[in-house]
Amino acid sequence: LHDGLKFDPRFSIRGLAVDKETGWICHLSYTHKVACAWEGRNKVSRARLMEEYSGKRSLTPDERKKRLKPLNDLFSMAECCLIADVVQFFLDRGIPFCPRNAVHDILSSIGSTHISGEFHRMVAADPGRYFEEQPHLKEVISSLKESGKRLIFASNSPFWYVDAGMKHVMGDDWREDWDVVIVSAGKPRFYTEEARPFREVSSVTGRVKFKKIDVLEKGEVYTEGCLRELIRCTNWNLSTDDRTPTTDDAARLGADGLATPKVLYIGDSLFADLVDAKRQYGWTTAAVTPEVGHEIEKMSRTQFILTQRSIDLLLNLLRNIQVKLGNGLRDEADMRVLDSIEGIVSKWRDQQTLLLGNPFGSVFRARYQPSLFAHSLRRYCDLYMSSVSSLRHYSPQHRFYPSDARLLSHEIGGSNAECWNLEDVLSASDDDLSLL
Repeated sequence: LHDGLKFDPRFSIRGLAVDKETGWICHLSYTHKVACAWEGRNKVSRARLMEEYSGKRSLTPDERKKRLKPLNDLFSMAECCLIADVVQFFLDRGIPFCPRNAVHDILSSIGSTHISGEFHRMVAADPGRYFEEQPHLKEVISSLKESGKRLIFASNSPFWYVDAGMKHVMGDDWREDWDVVIVSAGKPRFYTEEARPFREVSSVTGRVKFKKIDVLEKGEVYTEGCLRELIRCTNWNLSTDDRTPTTDDAARLGADGLATPKVLYIGDSLFADLVDAKRQYGWTTAAVTPEVGHEIEKMSRTQFILTQRSIDLLLNLLRNIQVKLGNGLRDEADMRVLDSIEGIVSKWRDQQTLLLGNPFGSVFRARYQPSLFAHSLRRYCDLYMSSVSSLRHYSPQHRFYPSDARLLSHEIGGSNAECWNLEDVLSASDDDLSLL
């Protein structure tokens, strides 16, 4: 800190990974190909990427397990920034270091901050500074309650921290809006363990009580527990018929008995919250992904639209050139033309990255391919939104009919890049067109 190390919110994004062998911060495509990497605050050249990753810019599954540490949640953005700054600190001063040891120590230091509660105490002491306002959250919760939904709050954070945040965004009586409140849940173990009883937490002192819990009462606070205990203690009906299960029925439920799309699970941590809920039980899952709103806003600006139109036109040109060349061998002049146009496309993609405001570009795209984060989002989530407040635009009984989700090239109709009217694009916004 004395040397000017400071968190830079514009450097990192979610869905990255750190290579523990090199200390590089990598952005992976859905095929686990390294689209780009940064060593400290310097971008790694394509030549070094090809050399490090055996000429294919990717690692085998075994290598990925040994070398890559995913940085998927919002807290990981601070880890990513600190790793890059520490590596740059060593490089600038010519200090020899072992990347694996440096990464381990940095991640451990941030982890100890969470475990000690120091971070949580700092935030809870000044919620107005750290928690974003959620003006429509109570409206959404009330709408769901009025429609007859049963609402369950489950957090991995301790009660005193949750209470400070929820009071700030929903008011002092926030617990009355929920049928069950669970804190320090220990997800994802909450889903996988079968004999982990609930314990009651005093809402006054925060102390954990010793009494046995057989019923989860509204207005009270509980900790630990597991999904099977939740079913038992709430007499929760997950069956396909209208019969209310007995306590014995609920206790006998296995993984198959808990599987139902009738449960909507909303979370902001893809792998701590949503993966097991979808994979183990087939619940309907919704990811809170703030980046959606940020990126839509930036991508709607004229400069970004023009870069995308330019890329599409150039790619269409490359396709048409190859149609003209036919299926014969290309000579050197042909290859130079193709390489030159591909280089221009790459420069426009670099410009898009700059317009998105960080060195890695979109959370959802690794250069021109879907990112590994986007692939996981699509695989494990039925819905995603920038905020829970987005649900206020829909009825609690709304049925979503997604756009065509065909994946393979032969299923997707070709785009006619020559038919775009750039005048419409230019008139769409009054933003500065200095890019041209």
